[in-house]
Amino acid sequence: PAPSLDEEEEEEQEDKFDINISVKDPEKIGDGMNAYMAYKVCTQTTLAMFHNKTLTVRRRFSDFLGLYEKLSEKHGPNGFIVPPPPEKNLLGMTKVKVGKEDSSSADFLERRRGALERYLQRVVNHPSLLQDPDVREFLEREELPRAVSTQALSGAGFLKMLNRATDAVSKMTIKMNESDAWFEEKLQEVEAADQQFRKLHALVESLVVHRKELSGNTASFAKSTAMLGSAEDNTALSRALSQLAEVEDKMEQLHQDQATADTFNFAELIADYIRLLGAVRGSFDQRMKAWQRWQDAQTMLQKKREAEAKLLWANKPDKLQLVKEEIVERLQYIFELTSFVRLQTGLHRSKIKMFRCLVTIISNL
Repeated sequence: PAPSLDEEEEEEQEDKFDINISVKDPEKIGDGMNAYMAYKVCTQTTLAMFHNKTLTVRRRFSDFLGLYEKLSEKHGPNGFIVPPPPEKNLLGMTKVKVGKEDSSSADFLERRRGALERYLQRVVNHPSLLQDPDVREFLEREELPRAVSTQALSGAGFLKMLNRATDAVSKMTIKMNESDAWFEEKLQEVEAADQQFRKLHALVESLVVHRKELSGNTASFAKSTAMLGSAEDNTALSRALSQLAEVEDKMEQLHQDQATADTFNFAELIADYIRLLGAVRGSFDQRMKAWQRWQDAQTMLQKKREAEAKLLWANKPDKLQLVKEEIVERLQYIFELTSFVRLQTGLHRSKIKMFRCLVTIISNL
């Protein structure tokens, strides 16, 4: 007998891919507005599909977007959840191009480096995407052809694309008479998780802004206290004010470090999951399209069988044989669609588990 979905899930959990990817050492190539950042992508693996155990290549940001487009075109229509890359940031990249070296530029590069690393790690953790030739080429080939048509993945454009996909899913959900209670329940969970993540992300962003303001105000207070201490004639009071200024300096750095940690370890990760949930919803959309094709095929099969019955009654063997062949073809098509929907259900169930823990944490906040 065919393995159940639960058995398939257990087999997937046992799959382990011995591959480790890191993105590091961003390097500015070129000058002025024609400059771009290249990142070192290091891969360590014992998988036989790769030619070497250690691989190191240089990739620019557009190469990452190009990889996503290729994977989406090939695997998206099949219901696979293709991890999305980080969005473009024109303001942050412009500062880097014009050579404005300040803390904000350094923070931008570090955020992007971490986001690209998480993106690649999610790709290679997917058993089907890992075996894709484009993924292997991305990790192995010294030079890649220049990626084109990645403009649609700019920050606002990417979010608009996800919102349009979300609206389409919502509209199709109304038309679809979902017979799988588990699937309907998980769709509602994903929609609820998306709303919770967006609310949490807005709150964390607000928290980071307030921490930065607190850091700046603390720095101003420390400076004023130090100036007051140096102008104070009373030695004891002057010493006390100087010590207070030192404490406030340390507090200012603490608030700044906390704001940075909240950004890198919390806000950026939440933003990743918001984009990933958009990919999950897109996969739901593909399943619904497959369901509609299946319904259409069932309707056409019924019409063919009715035509077969009429030909039997009319005793027309020549046309009857043709209709029988069409029925066999239609049955094969329905079988393929049924297998496709079942495969997608298994994929959805395995990926939904990724969000259960996080959704539980957010629900308790």
